[in-house]
Amino acid sequence: MTGAIAGDIIGSVYEFDNIKTTDFPLFTDESDYTDDTIMTVAVADWLLNGGDLVKVMQRYS
Repeated sequence: MTGAIAGDIIGSVYEFDNIKTTDFPLFTDESDYTDDTIMTVAVADWLLNGGDLVKVMQRYS
């Protein structure tokens, strides 16, 4: 889960770009979490606490 969140933050500045290189900075001043991180946290909450997955995701959205 930590890797998914880190990957989301690292890739956030490239999210809609067609990047073909592996030579890029991991974190920049523009790096930020996205909706993918929010939903990852929602799924973690659901896995730990149970309940209705849709309601948990709606609470985080």
